Amino acid sequence: MKLDTEDYLSHLASESSRFREVLSSCDPLARVPGCPDWNATDLLWHLTEVQDFWAWVVQHRPDGPDDYPDPKRPTSYADLLGAFDERSTALRESLADADPAEPAWTWSDDHTVGFIIRRQSLEALVHRIDAEQAAGTSSPLDQRLAADGVEEVLDVMYGGCPDWGQFNPLPHYLRLDVTDTGDSVWVQLGRFSGTDPEGMHHDEDDIHVVATPDAEPDAVISGSSDQLLKRLWRRGDGADIHLAGDLKIVDHFRQVIHQPIN
Repeated sequence: MKLDTEDYLSHLASESSRFREVLSSCDPLARVPGCPDWNATDLLWHLTEVQDFWAWVVQHRPDGPDDYPDPKRPTSYADLLGAFDERSTALRESLADADPAEPAWTWSDDHTVGFIIRRQSLEALVHRIDAEQAAGTSSPLDQRLAADGVEEVLDVMYGGCPDWGQFNPLPHYLRLDVTDTGDSVWVQLGRFSGTDPEGMHHDEDDIHVVATPDAEPDAVISGSSDQLLKRLWRRGDGADIHLAGDLKIVDHFRQVIHQPIN
């Protein structure tokens, strides 16, 4: 389901460009439905900061971000747009000059430039959706990128497991079928438990993306790449998504995807 590096880089450029295009004519005070505490100005600065941070990480690889200098937020919307242009260009150029296999700091278990390339193309895609929703407009998502985003949000954003905890699998599987690309993502249900470095104990519903098992799914969720991606990122209500099978399994899955993404 993953794309080639050049595809990710191309999408990073096009999604960032669309994000900028939409926000350049958007009311700076327009609310962002997917991030209710933000307006369009906050959204613009958020992606500017994100792209600036990862450009710095790639430029200083493999060192971590301990010495990263926080950028100063411009006061005018025009200057914010200018800052985004500069930092978005820096990210794209830094990634284009790097080998995806090179080591680099990341917050995930995958410490490579390739992880950053994929994550940032999908970050730009999701925030492009935010920009369009704030502006009250929409445009088609690239189906292959959105389908990859379905797998990524489940595997990386919801399914990751820190080294201080453990995933305790249950004998239950759910399959997500991406109807417009023919892709499928298998998820095993379970519980996450562990005590974090601050001493807080966790015991909660969890999921892991798995290879196709030698079993039938207990439930199937099917929809287009656009519908599934927006629902998993809580940017859509999923009204046209189809559910089949054991709805208790679907409810367990919902408990996981309704948790905040840190």
